[in-house]
Amino acid sequence: MTVNKLFTGLALATAISAALPAQAANVPAGVELAKQQVLVKNNGSEPATLDPQRIEGTPGAAIAKDLFEGLVSQDQDGNVLPGSAKSWDVSEDGLEYTFHLRENGKWSNGDPVTADDFVFAFQRLVDPKTASAYAWYMQIPGIVNVDDIVNGKKPATDLGVKAIDEHTFQITLKKPVAFFIKMLANATVSPAHRATIEKWGDKWTSPEHMVTNGAYSLDTWIVNERITLKRNHNYWNDAKTVINEVDYLPIQSATAALKRYQAGEMDMTLGIPLEHYKSLKKDIPDEIRTTPLVATYYYVFNTKKAPFDDVRVRKALSYAINRDAIAYHVVAQGQKPAYSMTPEATNGFTKPDLAWEKMSQKERVAKAKKLLKAAGYDQDNPLHIKLTYNTSEGHKKIAIVVAQMWKKALGVDVELANEEWKTFLDTKRQGNFEVAREGWHGDYNEPSTMLTVLVTGGGTNSAQWSNKEYDDLLAQAMTTQNDKDRSLLYTQAEQVLANDMPVMPIYQYVTSRLVKPYVGGYPMHNAEDNVYTKDLYIVKH
Repeated sequence: MTVNKLFTGLALATAISAALPAQAANVPAGVELAKQQVLVKNNGSEPATLDPQRIEGTPGAAIAKDLFEGLVSQDQDGNVLPGSAKSWDVSEDGLEYTFHLRENGKWSNGDPVTADDFVFAFQRLVDPKTASAYAWYMQIPGIVNVDDIVNGKKPATDLGVKAIDEHTFQITLKKPVAFFIKMLANATVSPAHRATIEKWGDKWTSPEHMVTNGAYSLDTWIVNERITLKRNHNYWNDAKTVINEVDYLPIQSATAALKRYQAGEMDMTLGIPLEHYKSLKKDIPDEIRTTPLVATYYYVFNTKKAPFDDVRVRKALSYAINRDAIAYHVVAQGQKPAYSMTPEATNGFTKPDLAWEKMSQKERVAKAKKLLKAAGYDQDNPLHIKLTYNTSEGHKKIAIVVAQMWKKALGVDVELANEEWKTFLDTKRQGNFEVAREGWHGDYNEPSTMLTVLVTGGGTNSAQWSNKEYDDLLAQAMTTQNDKDRSLLYTQAEQVLANDMPVMPIYQYVTSRLVKPYVGGYPMHNAEDNVYTKDLYIVKH
């Protein structure tokens, strides 16, 4: 496909965007709504922060989707919809994206949402002073000057973003990136209210100070108990919002959450306890909602620590994991075994023909024993590993199973270490681990959202792994406009991962949760699990 033809297509999509309705609660005719429109859902963990530019995990991102609205949003199937921007234009060369903001966009305090709010947010995201764990996210599309800013060589004000006028925001890229619009539904590129942040500093996210532009605003935050959001009547599409309040509970135990759900104290769980899935599937099948995700559950090696700097050790440990047993018998809620970083639910991905995937588990174990022996470890000189995971019954169960597999197949001694979410994030960030539980939930539906996690020096590269061939393949993919050619590059990058094994993919995630039958509007086909409360409603029950 030629460049001109590609951007003709983009221009067409742009013209349509102005006519597309924004996603909102769509209550079918004849449905009687409950008088009390309150949604209670489990969030799994206490978020480290609600500051959109500093969020790095799903506990914070899930709430930020209600508090903030970026330039674009998504419908129930994951398609891009206008958000704070009612439409956008793309230059013929694919480098300039011009967004036309809604004139009736307002912050929760009544201030207008302006292009300057997006300029401030984008600059803040990449400014080293913010210490955002997601600054790298803007390096993927290559906004002008982003690399120099992240590396401290230029000021954040040099970023290729500008306000043309109060309601026109423009982004300039170094090279055309075909999937750039998809990236803008991520919470980290939400607008930020400069006056509030400058006045209150790190305390700006407390309920008494926080100013948001989404369908909801922060009402109360009781640490380790509940975060309550109330409907933001200044939101531009408030008339189409139905739910008045949403409560997020930080319940780490899936079993405890299930009891709250069964007692009628919760409308939506984060997941389903592994040991209860079969009975729940039998008793209340209509309340189980399962959707494939652009997400992978894996273990990561600290490749800077011996002996995990040895590819033979990494491959041996990876081969010895029986993924079929974990996917089909341990988690067993629709998950599939994972042999690549990128899951099958990802648009535009073709998995490479991996030799080790074709082996039987018996053959993999035999290969693993030879590799570990060559690296100097066997039953007489066993390898000792510390496996770290964050607090969760499910993570603990999988860690125990994997430890048993390693012990039985290779004689490896495993020490299990459990840490709370915030501590766990710090542990990985500082490299104070040997092998750690990891999971990556795609920020947009395209293979790069999974593969850029492991680029050299990336903010999410917990493995601290570096491979020039891999980096070059991804860099080339970023600027390849032909979909088939770009997909081939991603396939080759996955082969490099399989050859070097800095991570051990274990299974492909699904969203599997319980949702009360009276919760209307739940998205059944969103592979990014973007559930916006503004799209839901409570039916009389």
